[in-house]
Amino acid sequence: MARRRGLAGLEQVLTELTTDDVSDEPDAALLRAAAAGDADAVALALRAGADIEARDEHRRTALLLAATYDHVAVAQVLVAMGADPDALDDRHDTPWLVTGVTGSVAMLEALLPARPDLTIVNRYGGVSVIPASERGHVDYVRRVVSTGIDVDHVNDLGWTALLEAVILGDGGADHQEIVRILLAAGADPTIPDGDGVTVLQHAEERGFEEIARLLRP
Repeated sequence: MARRRGLAGLEQVLTELTTDDVSDEPDAALLRAAAAGDADAVALALRAGADIEARDEHRRTALLLAATYDHVAVAQVLVAMGADPDALDDRHDTPWLVTGVTGSVAMLEALLPARPDLTIVNRYGGVSVIPASERGHVDYVRRVVSTGIDVDHVNDLGWTALLEAVILGDGGADHQEIVRILLAAGADPTIPDGDGVTVLQHAEERGFEEIARLLRP
């Protein structure tokens, strides 16, 4: 697979290194290497027979560990070898969902070739753009809205990405830019929260004047 995909470095690891250095059980070695960010050790563990979908005590796969700790090179190896970007752990996180929390555009790009399911939701019922908007991950939001993700998805709290950016944001430059990006991507500012309060009303109540200006018709 590495040869067919033109991944010369990975091919070299898989063909030239020996598995004698894999002193641990291969699945455990794979998970440890993924968490540590050691792409060569990941490839070596796979060559030694590790299950690419092996789970740790929290049901995290190697790819989920790589995404959690933002080890992009490890993720690239695992994606090239067919790792599942939609594997759920015991907190209902997937490798893809984690990128919305970390805000890593590089990891997002590493996972896209695996065609992650953008509709899988986290434990709050949200897609990745929602926590990214809350946390002020401007570059991530700018990139993820171009993937076809539903910018109007409503989570279990009754909040869209726009609502979360205002309700849980600080009203500063980053959250202002996220509101601009979401609106430009077609987000509907008239969708209210579960109590019927609109994002404009929330912005006005919180004194976020620039955001309120952006939201007014």
